[in-house]
Amino acid sequence: MRLDKYLKVSRLIKRRTVANEACDNGRISVNGRVVKASYEVKIGDRIEITMGTRTVAVEVLQIAEAVRKDDAGAMYKEV
Repeated sequence: MRLDKYLKVSRLIKRRTVANEACDNGRISVNGRVVKASYEVKIGDRIEITMGTRTVAVEVLQIAEAVRKDDAGAMYKEV
């Protein structure tokens, strides 16, 4: 699954366009590397999101095309 779509489905970022812009501006890194929105997310990847002064680091636990809002938190764990 593409990184921008994963961020939207997991509800780490509300909209896919915002996730895409964050990737383009270098605010998203996976396993220590700044990546583009087209990066293919794999289970075990560590994603770091920097928005302003806040940084969120998560580890990918599962990948799913569609998830209910209540189950979105199960797709990752905060590190």
